[in-house]
Amino acid sequence: MTILVTGATGSIGSQVIEQLVNRGAGVHALVRDPSKADFPAGVTVVKGDFLDVDSLRSAFDGVSTLFLLNAVVPDEFTQALIALNVARSVGIERIVYLSVIHPDVYVNVPHFAGKFGVERMIEQMGLHATILRPAYFIQNDLTIKDAITGYGVYPMPIGDKGLAMIDTRDIAEIAALELLRREQATQPLPIHRMNLVGPDILTGTDIAAIWSDVLHRPIIYGGGDTQAFEQNLKQFMPAWMAYDMRMMSERFLTDGMLPEGGDIKRLTTLLGRPLRSYRNFASESAASA
Repeated sequence: MTILVTGATGSIGSQVIEQLVNRGAGVHALVRDPSKADFPAGVTVVKGDFLDVDSLRSAFDGVSTLFLLNAVVPDEFTQALIALNVARSVGIERIVYLSVIHPDVYVNVPHFAGKFGVERMIEQMGLHATILRPAYFIQNDLTIKDAITGYGVYPMPIGDKGLAMIDTRDIAEIAALELLRREQATQPLPIHRMNLVGPDILTGTDIAAIWSDVLHRPIIYGGGDTQAFEQNLKQFMPAWMAYDMRMMSERFLTDGMLPEGGDIKRLTTLLGRPLRSYRNFASESAASA
């Protein structure tokens, strides 16, 4: 019995692998360049690319459970459909797919809409899968730490509707637990969706106040200008991705990312502990500066 983890070298994928290894699972890690792979002892590295169908067939051989994580790239939708079709053709009936919260609401945001299309494929093709729908990753804010600590501004356009931000470590642990639940089931389990959220609903002003407390000096919320946000992002990412992120931030302002009833309790019960908070993240980040 083997669990194959895609997106293995990224933040979420690598943490999922660590969680699975710590629980004694047999793990294969899909990578494009095995020479750059660095995983815990016992992890089998397999070479493959989502757009190389033959490599996927080889990588999926002997796999019982698949963790599918696709990077935000222009052909993300195509890559996901190819991976799921190949998985289906080789008989993999235990799948965990990392989607995003509210993909049916953020319909004009390219990477959200793509993930919703993948969800529809999973459902209409009758695949046995858990669809994880995480909210905004808390660790995304590592990219703006210098603006917070150096200029006293929290610049992310979060708005005042509120986001139920979640720590990536919690995402990885939940994903690992769900992979093991499917792996260890006597028969393939039916489709299941899970919103992955943090313990608090935070506005831009709330987050600035947390940083003010942690850093012991005033931090103001400077978000809301999505055009400026896009222009800043274009300094270190492709224009299409910066625009995608702008579209997402505009939906933050109009819709927020709010949990459904019972989400937090279900996740807390699953983990057997409280969800990690944004305040914890801010305190850890400040301490490591």
